Amino acid sequence: VQLQASGGGLVQAGGSLRLSCAASGMTFSAYTGGWYRQAPGNQRAMVATITSGGATTYSDSVKGRFTISRDNAKNMVYLQMNSLKPEDTAVYYCNAKRSGYANRWGQGTLVTVSS
Repeated sequence: VQLQASGGGLVQAGGSLRLSCAASGMTFSAYTGGWYRQAPGNQRAMVATITSGGATTYSDSVKGRFTISRDNAKNMVYLQMNSLKPEDTAVYYCNAKRSGYANRWGQGTLVTVSS
């Protein structure tokens, strides 16, 4: 079972990035997919989640700027990040949750937003 995150990088404030997470070794369509982030000195926090049925939730800090989506046929979850701010700088982790199963985490991808 593996989650592989990619797409991080350095971007100027106001710019955009798209994160991707590839799931393998699981029936990904049955899982809630999610993105979390952890900035230096802070705890890991939820950014966005998407259920198997496509229902989404967002943290207040990213609502209206970020969009989470999934492609179950490709076992992928994405995070489109627009209007990026320096405070969005963090390591972003993809996550897969399913009741009765172990919580799964990807390795993290660094997003740095310069002012």
